[in-house]
Amino acid sequence: MHGSAGGDPVALIGPNAVLQTVAAMEARLGRAETCAILDDAQIAALPSGEAMIPEVQVLRLHRWLALHEPIGSFRIAEDAGARTADYIIAHRIPRLAIWLLRHLPAVVAAPLLMAAIRKHAWTFVGAGKFVPQSAWRFIIDRSRAGDPMMPPDSLFHWYAAVFTRLYCRLVAGDCTCQMAQLDAPYDAARVYRISRG
Repeated sequence: MHGSAGGDPVALIGPNAVLQTVAAMEARLGRAETCAILDDAQIAALPSGEAMIPEVQVLRLHRWLALHEPIGSFRIAEDAGARTADYIIAHRIPRLAIWLLRHLPAVVAAPLLMAAIRKHAWTFVGAGKFVPQSAWRFIIDRSRAGDPMMPPDSLFHWYAAVFTRLYCRLVAGDCTCQMAQLDAPYDAARVYRISRG
């Protein structure tokens, strides 16, 4: 969270939440449809990739993607999440750490990876809250994020895809991250479990 010109806090998020989603959209929908969604989401120019961006851009992008592509938005979110994780592995994690995680047993690598993710959670949860419960379970809670409306499910699907790829590439190749069944259809706190096999 950083202050805005008016003094109100502005939630920030890493630019790849937009950049990789747009790349996935272009691959699946084409340039024209992607531009139409970006116009509706009021994203006139893509982020440079060098600085954090207002989280509202990501929320608007996923909302309009879901309106344009109610079913396809989930496949796009899955692709975008995998692309985001690949970017993180290629550009944000030291080579030695990658080597170490890949050569440790999963029961050791998973807690180390989750600890690193927790440390950097501010870069991807924006106004939400990231709550690890173990190396294999976590919560993303937007109940106090001040969202004017619930983010679309595709955003929560994107989180699962990011974690699936990170765990598959760094912990064990048979990892899958999935959201648990919701207690209420519009629950702002989503529970995720990472399983193997």
